[in-house]
Amino acid sequence: MDQSSPARLRRPRGRPRRSSLRRLLQTLLLAGFAFFALAVLALLVAVMLTAQSLPTFREMMKSPQGQSVVVRASDGTELVTVGPSFGRWLAYDEIPPHMVAAMLAVEDRRFHWHPGVDPIGTARALLVNLRAGANVQGGSTITQQLARNLFLTNRKTWDRKLREAVLALAIERKFTKRAILELYLNRVYFGGGAFGIDAASRKFFGHSAHELSLAEAAIIAGLVKAPSRYAPSADPERARARGATVIATMRAIGVLTPAEAAAADTAAVSFRLAREQGDVRYFTDWVLAQLETLVDEASLPLEVTTTLVPEHQKAAEAAVATALPAGTQGAIVAMRTTGEVTAMVGGRDYATSTYNRATVARRQPGSAFKLFTYLAAIEDGLTPDTMVVDAPITIGRWSPRNDNGKFVGPVLAREAFARSINTVAVKLAQQAGFEAVAAMARRLGITTPIDTRPAMALGASEVTLLELTAAYAAVAAEGREVRPFGITRVATADGRLLYRREEPSPRVLLAPHVAAHMTAMLRAAVETGTARAAKIGRPLAGKTGTTTANKDGWFIGFTPELVAGVWIGRDDARAVPGLAGGRAPARAFAAFMAPALAGVPVGELNTAVEESIFGLEPDAEVYGLSAEEAPAAPVEEPLSERWLDEAIATPAPPPEPASP
Repeated sequence: MDQSSPARLRRPRGRPRRSSLRRLLQTLLLAGFAFFALAVLALLVAVMLTAQSLPTFREMMKSPQGQSVVVRASDGTELVTVGPSFGRWLAYDEIPPHMVAAMLAVEDRRFHWHPGVDPIGTARALLVNLRAGANVQGGSTITQQLARNLFLTNRKTWDRKLREAVLALAIERKFTKRAILELYLNRVYFGGGAFGIDAASRKFFGHSAHELSLAEAAIIAGLVKAPSRYAPSADPERARARGATVIATMRAIGVLTPAEAAAADTAAVSFRLAREQGDVRYFTDWVLAQLETLVDEASLPLEVTTTLVPEHQKAAEAAVATALPAGTQGAIVAMRTTGEVTAMVGGRDYATSTYNRATVARRQPGSAFKLFTYLAAIEDGLTPDTMVVDAPITIGRWSPRNDNGKFVGPVLAREAFARSINTVAVKLAQQAGFEAVAAMARRLGITTPIDTRPAMALGASEVTLLELTAAYAAVAAEGREVRPFGITRVATADGRLLYRREEPSPRVLLAPHVAAHMTAMLRAAVETGTARAAKIGRPLAGKTGTTTANKDGWFIGFTPELVAGVWIGRDDARAVPGLAGGRAPARAFAAFMAPALAGVPVGELNTAVEESIFGLEPDAEVYGLSAEEAPAAPVEEPLSERWLDEAIATPAPPPEPASP
C-alpha cells in the first residue's frame, strides 16, 4: 500500500519570500549607486565647464600672482618692502632635469599617473588626519597646488578643497603634464619674495636656474613645504637641512644612486643674499615669519605695522658694530615689559649672514641662568639679606669651585649673587630642588631642553637670547608674564584692517615680593658686582654670564623702561680670549641703552617689599611645568670640562638639608 501522502497534500514548495531587510538593502544600494552616478556626472560637467573657462597658457604666463608686503616701524617709517620677485620664464626644456626630479620626489611622486587629484595621497592624508584628530598632513598634488596658487586662497575649508580638486581636474584636461610642470615651476612661491625657480635661484644663489646644481635644486624643492620657515633668507641652516631631506628622499625612491646622493652635499652650499635695508632685516624676517599665522590674505598687498623703534634699532646696530671682539658674532634684542620688541640685531652683518642669533641660536647662558636658581630659592624663603655660606660643596664626584678658587665663608645672598659665587648657587639649587629651578625657567618662558642634574644651576643648558631676555623682562614687570611680539597691526594697502593686536591680560608668574627681591639682587650685580661695566647713569639691574673657556658672553639687564639682552661669541663655539659677560657684552649693553634711553625720564626700580604682598601667589596654572631631559653642556667658568663630565656621569644624591 502506498504510504505516501495524498497528491493534494504534496504541493510543490514555492520560492521563499525575500525578507524586508534584504529589500531595504537593495533599495539603499540602488539609491547609493544612483547618487554616486549623479555625483560623477555632476563632477564631469563641472570639470568640462571649468576647463572651457580656464585662461590660456599664455594668459596664465602673463598674469603674475604674488603679494607685496610693506613692513613699517612703530612710527610708520618704512623698514622693508617684500614684493613678488619673478625671474626669467623658463620653458620646460630649459629647466634642469634634476630640478624637475627633486620637485616631483617631495611634492608629487605620482604626478605622471594621476588625473590631477591623487586618490592614494588623498586617502593617506585623510587617514593620518583622522588618527591625529587635526589637519597635520595634506594630500594636494602639484596640479592642485597650481590651481590654488593661480585661482584660490590658502583658506583651509572643504569648499575651497572641492573647488581646488575641480580646477585641478580641469587643468589636467586642458594642458599637458609638461605644460603644468612649466607653469608650476615658474609660478610657485619659494620664500623671500621669490616666485618661480629662476627668481629663487638668483635670490638665494646669485645665478640663473639654468646653472642649478643638484644640491641647490634640492634646497629649492624643499622650500615649497613652508617657504617662510625654510627659506635661506629666514634660516639658512634649516634650508640646508631640508635640502638634505629632499636628497635622501630622491635616493630612497630610486631617482638618485647612492653615489649621486653622497655627492650632493647641501651643507656645502653657500647662499648669496643681496644687502637690503641693513641689519633691520633680522627683525623683519622674524616678524614676516609670524604674518601667515595672523592673517590668511595671500594675494592683496599688505601694510604691516611693527613694534620696532628706529632709534633703538640704530643704537643696537651701532653697539654691535663697535663692541664685538675680532672674529666674533653678536646679538642684541630689546623689549618693553609689555613684550613689544623694539630692536633686534641677529649678527654682525645681515648681508654676509642671515642667521638670526637673537631668535634661533641656542647657546649656554652661564651665570645668566642663575636668575632661575635664585628665583626658586626666593620662593623657598631666601631674601637678599639672608646669610649664606660660601664653602666647598660636593655632589656625587662633582665639586664646583669659584672663579678665584677661594671661599669667603658667610656672605649675604645679595653679595653672593652680585659676585656670582658658584658654590652658593649650586647649594641654593640643591636646597630648592633642581626640578624646581627647571620649572621656574619653564614658567618664565624657556622652551629649550633643560637638564636637571647639578651643573644646571650654573647654566649648563642652552637657551635663546630672545627667551632669556623675556624671562628677565618678567622680573622687570614685577612678576607678570612677558611674551615677545613684533606685529601690532596688519591692513590691506587700501586700508582694510585685517588684524590688530589686543592687549592680553598677563598672567602673574611671580609673587610681587619675589620679583622685588630678585630686582634688588640684580641691581647689586650692576652696582657692586660683576656687571659694573654696564652702568649707564640711571637705576639698572642685570646679570652677566660667561661659559667654559670663554666661549659665550652674556649680559641681560633692565631699567623700568626697557629690557635688553646681549650675546657675544663665535658660531663655531670656539673660545674667545678675554671674553666675559662683564666685559664686551656689558659694554655693548651700555652702548645700546644709553642712546636708546636718551631723553627718557629716569625711573626707579621696584625693590620695595611690603608685608601685605607676601601672601600673593602666582597664577595656579603656571605650576606643574616639567623640565625636559637633555644632554648637559659645558657650563660657566670656573668649572672645568673634567668636573662637568664627572657631574654628568655621577647621579646626584638626594638634596642635603638646608644649612642653618
